[in-house]
Formats: sequence, C-alpha cells, structure tokens
Amino acid sequence: MNIGLIIALVALLLVLVLGYNIMLQYKLKMEATRRQESARYVAIIDATEELIGGASHIPFSKELMLCLNNRILDSLTHMLDLDPKNKHLAQRVEAAQQQIQTLSETYQSSDAVTFKVPSSDKQAIIMLKLVKRLRDTIRTEHNKGKIDTQSYMVENARLETIQIRINIENVVKRANESVTKGQYGTALQLLKKGIDALSTKNDNYSIHAREKLSTMYQELEDNRTQKSQSDTQQQVDRERNEDMDALFGEKKKW
Repeated sequence: MNIGLIIALVALLLVLVLGYNIMLQYKLKMEATRRQESARYVAIIDATEELIGGASHIPFSKELMLCLNNRILDSLTHMLDLDPKNKHLAQRVEAAQQQIQTLSETYQSSDAVTFKVPSSDKQAIIMLKLVKRLRDTIRTEHNKGKIDTQSYMVENARLETIQIRINIENVVKRANESVTKGQYGTALQLLKKGIDALSTKNDNYSIHAREKLSTMYQELEDNRTQKSQSDTQQQVDRERNEDMDALFGEKKKW
C-alpha cells in the first residue's frame, strides 16, 4: 500500500476522532448548562411556592398571588423549552396555567382584618423576613417587566404597611408585657421607638398607630410620675416616723 495513502488515512482518522471529541465535549457542555439552568428554575419555583405558603401568616392581595404564580409558570415554561419532550413538565405548565386562570376569576384578596398579630418575637421575625422576601420578589419581577410600575408601587406600599404593622403590634405587645412585670422604663423605651418609627409615615394605619402609642406613652409616663411621687411621699412619711420614734422613744408598757 502506498505510504502516502496510509498517512492520509491516518490523518483522516485523527481528524474524525478530534471532531468527535469536540462534538462530544460540546454536547456535554450543553447538557451541563441545561442542567444548571433547570436547577436554577427549580430553585426559583421552590422559593416562590414557599412564599405562597406564607399566605397563612399575612394577607395576600390578588395581584401578589398572580405575580407569584406567574413567576412559577415562567420558570416551568423555560424548563420545558430546555426539555421539550418532558411530558411531566408539560403537565405542570398546563396545571400552572389553570391555577392562574382560577385565581384571576375567583381569588378574593384578604382584608386587613385577617392580619394576625405576632404572638412572639420569633414569629414577628419570621413574618418580617417573609414580607422582605415578598418585596424583593416583586421588585425583581418589576425589573423584568413582569409587573407594571403602578401595580408594583401599590403592592410595595401595601407590603410596607404590613411590615410596619408587624413591628408596631409587636412593640405594643412587648410594652404591655413589660408593664405587667413592672418594667416601666423598658415599656417607655419600646413605645418611644415605635413612635419614632412612625414619625415619617402618613398612611391611615401609621397615623392611628402613632396616636395610640403616643397615648399609651403619656399614660404610662403619668402613672410612673404619680408612682414616683407616691414613693417619695411614703419615704418622707417613713423618715418622719423614724424621727418621731427617735425623739420620743418607744412607749413604755405598764
């Protein structure tokens, strides 16, 4: 066999092997990228479903519920684009679309009266973290053009009011507990912090809450002043009685 032909065949084989390896590496890279993208969308879905579960802690508006469910649908749709033959994903996309339609037609926004006052500092922290995550989420969706500016501003303001309410209701609860324990100084500090936090807020809740806290603060301050005066008078009386005893001595018993 001609040596030149052998060399050509070997060169061709090397080119084929190299081409195959390049294609294989490209396919593996694309598969890894697809898995990473899918994992990212799964994380978004899980986090969003966790947020929806928070509806048992604070009132959710219809707009907020639709925003969160559309976020899930968007992630599922992207996952299906990455894996078009996945029947399970196709079913989930269809279910998400149906869920959004049902919410649009039947969901009733929770009224403010359904707000649950946090029963402990721990629960208050959980609720505050939930509201913060919700505000971050709707800001992200607004930046992506998923929510119009007017709807975003209204919903963000509503969540901010809930955030303030959680803080203030918890302040009131802790102040009342401090009064019960006789810790009037602590109660006054808590009420003062609450009043300061509301000083720049002009919504209906903040206005009424500021008036309520100011009244509580003034009543507690007056009570503390009266108690201080009473204690001072008792001390004066006690010292006078001691002086009288020292002056006249104990009565003799006959």
